[in-house]
Amino acid sequence: MTTLVTGATGNVGRLVVRGLGGQVRAITRDPAKAGFPAHVETVKADLDDPDSIPFDGVEKLYLFVHPPTAQEVVDRAVRAGVRRIVTLSSGAVTYGYDTSHHLPVEQAVEASGAEWTHLRPGEFAVNKIDLWGPSIRADGTIVHPEPDAFGQPIHEADIADVAIKVLQEDGHAGKAYNLSGPPQLTQRDMARDIGAAIGRSLTFQDVTVEEALAYYVSVGWPEEIARYILGLGGYEGGDPDDFTDYEFVVSPDYEKLTGRPYRSFAQWARDHAADFRG
Repeated sequence: MTTLVTGATGNVGRLVVRGLGGQVRAITRDPAKAGFPAHVETVKADLDDPDSIPFDGVEKLYLFVHPPTAQEVVDRAVRAGVRRIVTLSSGAVTYGYDTSHHLPVEQAVEASGAEWTHLRPGEFAVNKIDLWGPSIRADGTIVHPEPDAFGQPIHEADIADVAIKVLQEDGHAGKAYNLSGPPQLTQRDMARDIGAAIGRSLTFQDVTVEEALAYYVSVGWPEEIARYILGLGGYEGGDPDDFTDYEFVVSPDYEKLTGRPYRSFAQWARDHAADFRG
């Protein structure tokens, strides 16, 4: 039977596609640009158009979908015979900060009657490419107002490791795995690791929070998300929330599932050095 991967060209989905064995079907809006191995069945489809998704013969589903079409996608999947759904969600659900983005998707999956497992990662390390990459490539500087502020970014490969495992083996039904990433480190620590990976000394620009917000929006980040990253707003655009517990606790779920610790941010920086070189 086939495993269908949605979000197949995303940062996590692409790794899931490449790591899965057996019959894999990857959906994308532009198959010609996907670049998947020959054994992968690459199909043009759009999650915003659930009728376009080919669920025939699909037994397992890796699901990354937005709430407007989540219920219809899940309903169609189950009617077609999908029996296991692994959802890429968010750690914000665990701590009660998310009620309108990832939570409705989880609820739709749980009510579907299929086996379900939720993956709830925290801060994605890969966000640094879009946030810091442009200025690092331009002049070796970083736009961030608080270099000593802490973060806890997770390597996207760690998320993919767990997704592949729970798709392929039994024993994970009805569970939500929190994937926090390795222990916290400061923005300055992250800059050091990126600099070491590319052989360049990086410095922080002296900017206010408002200036950083304007910059992040200018390089393509939605203002709501940029405000959240800078602590100006809560997860869903409301008042800022206290994320102390959420950010700084290292969840044991990854190590229990894989038998190894999270990849370090330094490892992530080495893996993505080309993204920060001019």
